[in-house]
Amino acid sequence: MKTREDKIYDTIGHVIMTILSLVAIIPILLMLVSSATDNNALLQNGYSFFPEKWSLFAYEWIFSSNSAVVLRAYGMSFVLTGSGVTISLIITTLLAYGLSKKDLPFRGALTFMVFFTMLFNGGLVSTYINYTRVFHVKDTFAGLLVPGLLMNAFNVLLMKSYFVTGVPDEILEAAYIDGAGEFQTMYAVALPMAKPIIATIGMFVGISYWNDWNNGFIYLVKNTDLYSIQNLLNRLMQNIQALSQNASNLSDASQGLAQIPTATVRMAMATLGILPIVIIYPFIQKNFVKGITLGGVKG
Repeated sequence: MKTREDKIYDTIGHVIMTILSLVAIIPILLMLVSSATDNNALLQNGYSFFPEKWSLFAYEWIFSSNSAVVLRAYGMSFVLTGSGVTISLIITTLLAYGLSKKDLPFRGALTFMVFFTMLFNGGLVSTYINYTRVFHVKDTFAGLLVPGLLMNAFNVLLMKSYFVTGVPDEILEAAYIDGAGEFQTMYAVALPMAKPIIATIGMFVGISYWNDWNNGFIYLVKNTDLYSIQNLLNRLMQNIQALSQNASNLSDASQGLAQIPTATVRMAMATLGILPIVIIYPFIQKNFVKGITLGGVKG
Protein backbone atom coordinates (compact mmCIF):
# COMPACT_ATOMS: atom_id res chain seq x y z
CA MET A 1 0.00 0.00 0.00
CA LYS A 2 1.32 3.41 -0.96
CA THR A 3 2.05 5.88 1.78
CA ARG A 4 1.07 9.54 1.68
CA GLU A 5 4.61 10.48 0.72
CA ASP A 6 4.55 8.00 -2.18
CA LYS A 7 1.30 9.46 -3.49
CA ILE A 8 2.68 13.00 -3.30
CA TYR A 9 5.85 11.89 -5.07
CA ASP A 10 3.84 10.17 -7.83
CA THR A 11 1.60 13.20 -8.28
CA ILE A 12 4.53 15.59 -8.57
CA GLY A 13 6.25 13.22 -11.00
CA HIS A 14 3.15 12.96 -13.18
CA VAL A 15 2.71 16.74 -13.24
CA ILE A 16 6.34 17.31 -14.22
CA MET A 17 6.24 14.65 -16.95
CA THR A 18 2.95 16.05 -18.28
CA ILE A 19 4.45 19.52 -18.54
CA LEU A 20 7.59 18.21 -20.26
CA SER A 21 5.47 16.17 -22.67
CA LEU A 22 3.37 19.20 -23.57
CA VAL A 23 6.51 21.28 -24.10
CA ALA A 24 7.67 18.67 -26.62
CA ILE A 25 4.32 17.98 -28.30
CA ILE A 26 2.86 21.48 -28.66
CA PRO A 27 5.54 22.82 -31.06
CA ILE A 28 5.13 19.74 -33.26
CA LEU A 29 1.35 20.17 -33.36
CA LEU A 30 1.76 23.85 -34.19
CA MET A 31 4.14 22.94 -37.00
CA LEU A 32 1.66 20.42 -38.44
CA VAL A 33 -1.24 22.87 -38.25
CA SER A 34 0.82 25.69 -39.75
CA SER A 35 1.91 23.51 -42.66
CA ALA A 36 -1.78 22.98 -43.50
CA THR A 37 -2.70 26.66 -43.15
CA ASP A 38 -3.27 29.05 -46.02
CA ASN A 39 -0.12 31.09 -46.58
CA ASN A 40 -1.86 34.48 -46.68
CA ALA A 41 -3.85 33.69 -43.54
CA LEU A 42 -0.65 32.72 -41.76
CA LEU A 43 1.10 35.93 -42.80
CA GLN A 44 -1.85 38.08 -41.73
CA ASN A 45 -2.84 36.38 -38.48
CA GLY A 46 0.33 34.63 -37.38
CA TYR A 47 0.69 31.07 -36.14
CA SER A 48 -2.41 29.54 -34.61
CA PHE A 49 -3.81 26.15 -33.71
CA PHE A 50 -7.13 27.23 -35.24
CA PRO A 51 -6.38 28.97 -38.55
CA GLU A 52 -9.03 30.87 -40.45
CA LYS A 53 -8.35 28.98 -43.65
CA TRP A 54 -6.87 25.54 -44.25
CA SER A 55 -4.74 24.75 -47.27
CA LEU A 56 -2.36 22.02 -48.42
CA PHE A 57 -0.87 24.19 -51.14
CA ALA A 58 2.57 24.10 -49.49
CA TYR A 59 2.73 20.32 -49.95
CA GLU A 60 1.31 20.62 -53.46
CA TRP A 61 4.00 23.14 -54.37
CA ILE A 62 6.80 20.94 -53.03
CA PHE A 63 5.66 17.80 -54.84
CA SER A 64 4.31 19.41 -58.01
CA SER A 65 7.51 21.30 -58.77
CA ASN A 66 10.00 18.77 -57.38
CA SER A 67 8.15 15.45 -57.08
CA ALA A 68 10.81 13.24 -58.71
CA VAL A 69 13.60 14.99 -56.83
CA VAL A 70 11.78 14.72 -53.50
CA LEU A 71 11.09 11.01 -53.95
CA ARG A 72 14.71 10.39 -54.93
CA ALA A 73 15.90 12.31 -51.88
CA TYR A 74 13.59 10.28 -49.65
CA GLY A 75 14.97 7.09 -51.16
CA MET A 76 18.53 8.27 -50.61
CA SER A 77 17.73 9.09 -46.98
CA PHE A 78 16.31 5.62 -46.39
CA VAL A 79 19.31 3.95 -48.04
CA LEU A 80 21.74 6.15 -46.12
CA THR A 81 20.00 5.60 -42.79
CA GLY A 82 19.67 1.85 -43.29
CA SER A 83 23.29 1.45 -44.37
CA GLY A 84 24.58 3.71 -41.62
CA VAL A 85 22.64 1.98 -38.86
CA THR A 86 23.68 -1.49 -40.03
CA ILE A 87 27.39 -0.74 -40.40
CA SER A 88 27.52 1.39 -37.27
CA LEU A 89 25.87 -1.30 -35.14
CA ILE A 90 28.27 -3.95 -36.44
CA ILE A 91 31.34 -1.83 -35.65
CA THR A 92 30.00 -0.60 -32.32
CA THR A 93 28.92 -4.05 -31.15
CA LEU A 94 32.19 -5.75 -32.04
CA LEU A 95 34.30 -3.07 -30.39
CA ALA A 96 32.10 -2.78 -27.30
CA TYR A 97 31.96 -6.54 -26.77
CA GLY A 98 35.73 -6.79 -27.04
CA LEU A 99 36.27 -3.95 -24.56
CA SER A 100 33.86 -5.60 -22.12
CA LYS A 101 36.14 -8.63 -21.76
CA LYS A 102 38.17 -8.29 -18.58
CA ASP A 103 41.01 -10.44 -19.92
CA LEU A 104 41.50 -8.34 -23.07
CA PRO A 105 45.15 -7.18 -23.33
CA PHE A 106 45.54 -3.40 -23.01
CA ARG A 107 41.82 -3.10 -22.24
CA GLY A 108 42.27 0.06 -20.20
CA ALA A 109 44.41 1.78 -22.83
CA LEU A 110 42.01 0.89 -25.64
CA THR A 111 39.03 2.12 -23.63
CA PHE A 112 40.83 5.38 -22.93
CA MET A 113 41.59 5.81 -26.63
CA VAL A 114 37.88 5.49 -27.39
CA PHE A 115 36.98 7.89 -24.59
CA PHE A 116 39.64 10.38 -25.74
CA THR A 117 37.82 10.90 -29.04
CA MET A 118 34.80 12.18 -27.09
CA LEU A 119 36.90 15.04 -25.73
CA PHE A 120 39.12 16.05 -28.64
CA ASN A 121 39.04 15.96 -32.44
CA GLY A 122 41.18 17.20 -35.28
CA GLY A 123 39.02 20.21 -36.10
CA LEU A 124 36.89 20.96 -39.13
CA VAL A 125 39.63 21.99 -41.56
CA SER A 126 41.96 19.06 -40.93
CA THR A 127 39.02 16.65 -40.95
CA TYR A 128 37.83 17.99 -44.29
CA ILE A 129 41.31 17.77 -45.83
CA ASN A 130 41.76 14.24 -44.51
CA TYR A 131 38.45 12.98 -45.89
CA THR A 132 38.70 14.72 -49.27
CA ARG A 133 42.40 14.32 -50.09
CA VAL A 134 43.24 11.05 -48.36
CA PHE A 135 39.97 9.11 -48.48
CA HIS A 136 38.47 10.96 -51.49
CA VAL A 137 34.88 10.99 -50.25
CA LYS A 138 33.88 14.24 -51.97
CA ASP A 139 30.78 13.80 -54.14
CA THR A 140 30.44 10.14 -53.13
CA PHE A 141 28.01 8.18 -50.99
CA ALA A 142 30.82 7.64 -48.48
CA GLY A 143 30.86 11.38 -47.90
CA LEU A 144 27.38 11.07 -46.42
CA LEU A 145 28.01 7.78 -44.63
CA VAL A 146 31.38 8.03 -42.92
CA PRO A 147 32.32 11.49 -41.57
CA GLY A 148 31.24 12.07 -38.00
CA LEU A 149 28.39 9.55 -37.93
CA LEU A 150 29.61 6.01 -38.59
CA MET A 151 31.44 5.69 -35.28
CA ASN A 152 30.45 7.27 -31.98
CA ALA A 153 32.54 6.80 -28.85
CA PHE A 154 29.58 7.42 -26.55
CA ASN A 155 27.63 4.58 -28.16
CA VAL A 156 30.62 2.25 -27.80
CA LEU A 157 31.03 3.01 -24.10
CA LEU A 158 27.28 2.76 -23.54
CA MET A 159 27.12 -0.69 -25.12
CA LYS A 160 30.31 -1.77 -23.34
CA SER A 161 28.74 -0.88 -19.99
CA TYR A 162 25.66 -2.88 -20.92
CA PHE A 163 27.69 -5.96 -21.80
CA VAL A 164 29.52 -5.67 -18.46
CA THR A 165 26.45 -5.15 -16.27
CA GLY A 166 23.59 -6.66 -18.27
CA VAL A 167 25.12 -9.91 -19.52
CA PRO A 168 26.06 -12.13 -16.54
CA ASP A 169 29.50 -13.70 -16.66
CA GLU A 170 28.01 -17.01 -15.47
CA ILE A 171 25.98 -17.36 -18.66
CA LEU A 172 29.01 -16.65 -20.84
CA GLU A 173 31.10 -19.12 -18.85
CA ALA A 174 28.39 -21.76 -19.29
CA ALA A 175 28.60 -21.24 -23.05
CA TYR A 176 32.38 -21.62 -22.96
CA ILE A 177 32.05 -24.85 -20.96
CA ASP A 178 29.63 -26.19 -23.58
CA GLY A 179 32.31 -25.67 -26.20
CA ALA A 180 31.19 -22.39 -27.76
CA GLY A 181 33.88 -20.11 -29.15
CA GLU A 182 34.11 -16.37 -28.63
CA PHE A 183 32.17 -15.38 -31.74
CA GLN A 184 29.54 -18.07 -31.19
CA THR A 185 29.10 -16.94 -27.60
CA MET A 186 28.70 -13.34 -28.66
CA TYR A 187 26.26 -14.18 -31.46
CA ALA A 188 24.16 -16.81 -29.68
CA VAL A 189 24.27 -15.59 -26.07
CA ALA A 190 25.36 -11.98 -25.64
CA LEU A 191 23.59 -10.34 -28.59
CA PRO A 192 20.11 -11.79 -27.87
CA MET A 193 20.41 -10.50 -24.31
CA ALA A 194 21.55 -7.10 -25.58
CA LYS A 195 18.57 -6.41 -27.86
CA PRO A 196 17.34 -3.40 -25.82
CA ILE A 197 20.68 -1.57 -26.00
CA ILE A 198 21.13 -2.49 -29.66
CA ALA A 199 17.69 -1.07 -30.45
CA THR A 200 18.45 2.06 -28.43
CA ILE A 201 21.76 2.75 -30.14
CA GLY A 202 20.25 1.87 -33.50
CA MET A 203 17.61 4.52 -32.92
CA PHE A 204 20.23 7.09 -31.91
CA VAL A 205 22.28 6.39 -35.02
CA GLY A 206 19.23 6.29 -37.28
CA ILE A 207 17.99 9.67 -36.09
CA SER A 208 21.48 11.12 -36.54
CA TYR A 209 21.70 9.91 -40.12
CA TRP A 210 18.15 10.93 -41.01
CA ASN A 211 18.52 14.45 -39.62
CA ASP A 212 22.04 15.05 -40.91
CA TRP A 213 22.49 17.69 -43.58
CA ASN A 214 26.00 18.82 -42.66
CA ASN A 215 27.85 16.05 -44.51
CA GLY A 216 25.92 16.69 -47.69
CA PHE A 217 26.48 20.42 -47.35
CA ILE A 218 30.24 19.95 -46.96
CA TYR A 219 31.10 16.94 -49.12
CA LEU A 220 28.52 17.06 -51.92
CA VAL A 221 29.69 19.85 -54.20
CA LYS A 222 28.60 18.77 -57.68
CA ASN A 223 26.76 15.46 -57.28
CA THR A 224 23.35 16.69 -56.12
CA ASP A 225 21.80 13.34 -57.08
CA LEU A 226 23.07 12.06 -53.72
CA TYR A 227 21.14 14.67 -51.75
CA SER A 228 19.21 13.31 -48.79
CA ILE A 229 15.82 14.77 -47.94
CA GLN A 230 17.42 17.13 -45.42
CA ASN A 231 19.90 18.44 -47.98
CA LEU A 232 17.15 18.88 -50.54
CA LEU A 233 14.90 20.77 -48.14
CA ASN A 234 17.83 22.95 -47.15
CA ARG A 235 18.54 23.72 -50.81
CA LEU A 236 14.88 24.59 -51.44
CA MET A 237 14.92 26.97 -48.49
CA GLN A 238 18.07 28.63 -49.81
CA ASN A 239 16.41 29.09 -53.21
CA ILE A 240 13.35 30.66 -51.60
CA GLN A 241 15.52 33.01 -49.55
CA ALA A 242 17.46 33.98 -52.68
CA LEU A 243 14.21 34.80 -54.46
CA SER A 244 13.06 36.85 -51.47
CA GLN A 245 16.27 38.88 -51.40
CA ASN A 246 16.22 39.56 -55.14
CA ALA A 247 12.48 40.07 -55.54
CA SER A 248 12.76 43.85 -55.32
CA ASN A 249 15.35 43.96 -58.11
CA LEU A 250 14.00 41.37 -60.53
CA SER A 251 10.43 41.36 -61.75
CA ASP A 252 10.62 37.66 -62.69
CA ALA A 253 11.79 36.80 -59.20
CA SER A 254 8.93 38.81 -57.74
CA GLN A 255 6.39 36.95 -59.85
CA GLY A 256 7.91 33.59 -58.94
CA LEU A 257 7.98 34.44 -55.25
CA ALA A 258 4.31 35.38 -55.31
CA GLN A 259 3.47 31.81 -56.31
CA ILE A 260 5.47 30.26 -53.46
CA PRO A 261 3.86 29.80 -50.02
CA THR A 262 6.98 31.17 -48.34
CA ALA A 263 5.71 30.87 -44.76
CA THR A 264 3.84 27.57 -44.81
CA VAL A 265 6.38 25.82 -47.03
CA ARG A 266 8.91 26.00 -44.19
CA MET A 267 6.53 24.15 -41.91
CA ALA A 268 5.70 21.64 -44.65
CA MET A 269 9.39 20.95 -45.22
CA ALA A 270 9.97 20.42 -41.51
CA THR A 271 7.00 18.05 -41.39
CA LEU A 272 8.30 16.04 -44.33
CA GLY A 273 11.68 15.86 -42.63
CA ILE A 274 10.44 14.32 -39.37
CA LEU A 275 7.46 12.32 -40.66
CA PRO A 276 9.24 8.97 -41.26
CA ILE A 277 10.87 9.06 -37.82
CA VAL A 278 7.51 9.76 -36.17
CA ILE A 279 5.96 6.82 -38.02
CA ILE A 280 8.77 4.35 -37.33
CA TYR A 281 9.42 5.25 -33.69
CA PRO A 282 6.39 3.44 -32.16
CA PHE A 283 7.62 0.17 -33.66
CA ILE A 284 11.08 0.66 -32.15
CA GLN A 285 9.90 1.97 -28.80
CA LYS A 286 8.72 -1.44 -27.60
CA ASN A 287 12.35 -2.56 -27.32
CA PHE A 288 12.98 0.02 -24.61
CA VAL A 289 10.54 -1.61 -22.21
CA LYS A 290 11.49 -5.23 -22.80
CA GLY A 291 13.24 -7.30 -20.20
CA ILE A 292 17.00 -7.00 -20.10
CA THR A 293 17.95 -10.66 -19.93
CA LEU A 294 16.42 -13.71 -21.58
CA GLY A 295 17.59 -16.22 -19.03
CA GLY A 296 18.41 -16.66 -15.39
CA VAL A 297 21.54 -17.11 -13.33
CA LYS A 298 21.66 -19.92 -10.82
CA GLY A 299 22.85 -19.02 -7.38
